Amino acid sequence: MERVTRLSAEEAVVIFAASNGCPTNQAVTTLFSSLGVYAAVHELDKDPCGRELEHELACASREPIPVVFIGGKLVGSTNTIMSLHLSGKLVPLLKDAGAM
Repeated sequence: MERVTRLSAEEAVVIFAASNGCPTNQAVTTLFSSLGVYAAVHELDKDPCGRELEHELACASREPIPVVFIGGKLVGSTNTIMSLHLSGKLVPLLKDAGAM
């Protein structure tokens, strides 16, 4: 989990995803973009250590990719992010992390 922890702390919002144009990847990145939030995206299938990262993520969470970290903390997958947004809890979380 060492590398995931390091990478997830480099930016306020970090997404670990696949680069295959998956609609869930698109949804979460579009949401952050529409909120004016920069999200660092690590494409696991393009990273030489992608399989290792994917294994670390699987050990840390049962969430499917994309997996989102905010403020260095694991928040969850697209469903979790969308639920937080719809409940009005995402923006305060982003502000607390310094993303907004």
